[in-house]
Amino acid sequence: MSTRELTCIGCPMGCALIVELDGDKVISVKGSSCKIGENYGKKECTNPTRVVTSSVLVTGGKSEILSVKTEKDIPKDLIYECVGALKNIVIKAPVHIGDVVLANVLNTGVNIIATKDIEKA
Repeated sequence: MSTRELTCIGCPMGCALIVELDGDKVISVKGSSCKIGENYGKKECTNPTRVVTSSVLVTGGKSEILSVKTEKDIPKDLIYECVGALKNIVIKAPVHIGDVVLANVLNTGVNIIATKDIEKA
């Protein structure tokens, strides 16, 4: 049996969690003040995921750089590959918040979307 100490990032409370593990199986999560913390502790110890933020180049726009993010979280071990997949992406203006910049990144079922508007120059 082993334990992991985590700080929950599910809400502003930042609860100090203690997760008890038997190999890869979560036995218990202690210290959470809500269900979000319990779920976060289990997920973080078994299948950690993250929302990825980055940027891509824009042509013909009032700005040359567009901030982007994954629509939802992806497996943590795919972060660097995800950012690498965006390396050569160039988008034509205009671009609007929520536009899909790259569909189904790394076959995760998650799209990369624009996080701001860029009008034509």
